[in-house]
Amino acid sequence: MPKISAATVAEHRARQRAALVRAAVDILVEQGAAGVTPAAVGARAGLARSSFYQYFPSGAALIAAIVEDSFTEADAAVGKALDGIEDPLARIDAYITAELRLAATGLHRPATALMQADLPPECRNRVHELHREHAAPLLTAIAERNPADPELTARLIGGLLQAAMGAVEQGARPADVIDRTLDLIHHGIGSEAASPAGG
Repeated sequence: MPKISAATVAEHRARQRAALVRAAVDILVEQGAAGVTPAAVGARAGLARSSFYQYFPSGAALIAAIVEDSFTEADAAVGKALDGIEDPLARIDAYITAELRLAATGLHRPATALMQADLPPECRNRVHELHREHAAPLLTAIAERNPADPELTARLIGGLLQAAMGAVEQGARPADVIDRTLDLIHHGIGSEAASPAGG
């Protein structure tokens, strides 16, 4: 029996699984999806290869788990940031701020790597589905501002957000990037008078 360094077996298993996922994320970011193999992940996590199969039947199953896990924490953080905010522009601000703070923690690394990885079609489709769900609050808030061209506005703000996230992940001071990003948005849709959709 392997030594259990936790109060309960369930806690031990949760720690082991988390260690495997962390190791897989590091490999995914550094080497791409092809590097996420049971042997490589087990070695990076400091666990026997046999331990890997107690939690995941294959490297593909682990990547599928990363797909789900990578969005869960981000969704929760954004949901908390938006809770109780009614004004659409204020919700846009809160969403952008939350996303850039998450970028500063490195939480977006798996999602970014997965979007660029050579994944099986079903896995890639799931990544895009989760990404659309995650972006939905931002897109809704933009639409509620009723800009002249909602689709183009959403694409431009999305591009701005991606660039800002990249700057933060490369070491730019998050507070400065947040301020500059929000300033640019406010000079765009923030300056447009919101009116009822279709009005």
